[in-house]
Amino acid sequence: MSQALLNGRLLPAAEVELPLPNRGLQFNDGFFETMVYEGGAVRWAAHHLGRMQRAATALHLELPPALANAAALNHTLAPLAATTAGPARIRLQLWRAGGGLYAPATQQAEWLATAASFVPNNSPVGTADFAQRIGTQYSPVSFCKGPYALHYVLAAQERDARGLDELLLLDAHGHVAESVSAAVFWISNNELHAPAPESGCVAGVRQAHLRQVAQQLGIRCHLGLYRPAALLAADAVFTANVAGIRNIERLAGTAYKQTEHPLLDALRRQDLKN
Repeated sequence: MSQALLNGRLLPAAEVELPLPNRGLQFNDGFFETMVYEGGAVRWAAHHLGRMQRAATALHLELPPALANAAALNHTLAPLAATTAGPARIRLQLWRAGGGLYAPATQQAEWLATAASFVPNNSPVGTADFAQRIGTQYSPVSFCKGPYALHYVLAAQERDARGLDELLLLDAHGHVAESVSAAVFWISNNELHAPAPESGCVAGVRQAHLRQVAQQLGIRCHLGLYRPAALLAADAVFTANVAGIRNIERLAGTAYKQTEHPLLDALRRQDLKN
C-alpha cells in the first residue's frame, strides 16, 4: 500500500484527508517540488532548497522547519522514501494554510509528500517541435513549479495530439523557454546555451546543476533570449530534468548530425561524479 507524508505524519495514501478550506485547491496558492531521494539524501538538495526558499519568499510563505534545510529535509523524507524499492521520486506539494479570499490570513504552509519508484530516462527524443497553442509567461513566480502548471498540462496535450516525443515552449515574443517538463540546452561552437529566466522558464534544478558541471569542465554556458533559429542551427540540442538528460534527434524537421556530441558526453560523465 502506498504511503504519504501529510504535515510530517506518515500514513496510507488512501487515508489522506486534506484540510478544508484549501487555498492550494481554491487559488493554486503554493508550489511543488519533484526530487529524487537515494542513499539517505535528496539529490542536488542545495538546488532544490534554493528554489523552495525562493518560491516561499515570492509567495510570502514560511517553509515548515521540517523542510527548511538539507538535514531536516533528508530526515523528514527518509521514512517515505523507505516505502519504495530503490531510489524514490518524491513530489512535495506546499500550499498556504487557512482560508480567506484572495488576501491570505497567514504565511504558514501545509504540505504533502508522495513517493514512487524512480525511473531514470536518458533515452533520445526522436521527434520534437515548437509549441503552436501554448507558451510561457514571465512573472515574479514563473521560476517556481506550480503557479503555471496548467500551461504544461496544455502543452503535454498538444505534444500528444501532434504525435511528438517532445514539445518546446516559446514565450510571447517567440523566445525559446523550455520543454513540457524539462530544461532545454543546445551546443554551438563547443559552448553551452540555455534560455534565461526572462523567457518565463522554470528555474530548473537540473539546469542549475549542469551549469555547475559545465563550469567545472571549463565549458562556457550562456543564458539568453534565443529564437528557434538558434536551436535549429545548433550542433546538438538536449533536455534535462531530475529524470535524466535526453538528446533530441530531430527538431521541427531538422535532423542533428551530432546527437551524441563530445561536449554532451563530457557533461554526462562529469554529471555522474557529482
